[in-house]
Amino acid sequence: MHVSTTVSEWVERRRSLEGRRIGLVPTMGALHRGHASLVERCRRENEFVVVTLFVNPTQFNDPADLQRYPRTMEVDLALLEELGTDEVFAPEATALYPDGYLFKVVAESLTREMEGRHRPGFFDGVMTVVLKLLNLIRADRAYFGEKDFQQWKVLHAMAADLFVPTEIVRCPTIRMASGLAESSRNSLLSKEGRGRAAVIYEALRTAGSAEGARGVLEAAGLRVDYVEEHWGRRFAAAYLEGIRLIDNVPLGDVECSSVSM
Repeated sequence: MHVSTTVSEWVERRRSLEGRRIGLVPTMGALHRGHASLVERCRRENEFVVVTLFVNPTQFNDPADLQRYPRTMEVDLALLEELGTDEVFAPEATALYPDGYLFKVVAESLTREMEGRHRPGFFDGVMTVVLKLLNLIRADRAYFGEKDFQQWKVLHAMAADLFVPTEIVRCPTIRMASGLAESSRNSLLSKEGRGRAAVIYEALRTAGSAEGARGVLEAAGLRVDYVEEHWGRRFAAAYLEGIRLIDNVPLGDVECSSVSM
């Protein structure tokens, strides 16, 4: 496994891969089983696996959130090598933003609800950095998890609209035994908090309506940003122990028969 930390180093590595089928897993590090599942699928479906490790500053609207985002580079690299990753691209922020945030990608739709409404500028930062990575890696496929379903939908639409040839692949959410979706932010919760956080999945899956799910979360002591239904799915974002967690489930998986749309 080779690790590139500068754009010029990666560009040189990329030249040797012409003609190979390349898969990309973009991450912000602090890797967990969810990321591992993306890498494993990428490994099965491509000749060459590239993983990016980059905590993207432009998608954080709260400087404190950026500061406390977990960074575990040595552990991440060991896991990626174990998973059979071929190349890792782990640049500094100045490498991807040499002139600062000079240009950004902005969408006219898909980004105004849920994460876009509660995290101003979030999707601009995500789309901008992913487009940069897609241009640099030039992969045949890029893999994203369903936990961030709205993000996948936005990126899928962006790639299609801007004629980016990389296929944007959606992969299932990986969960703990409790049902809690795997997330890098889970590591910031206490052991008790990780147990309590499972109520998000439970509420999404069993409440008769979005409003009902919100009530369950608030009764459990979580501060709720939203519970909404779009694209045949139910979504939630809520704070526990000061950590913002998101999740979603297909409405077809909701157990209660009185689901409202």
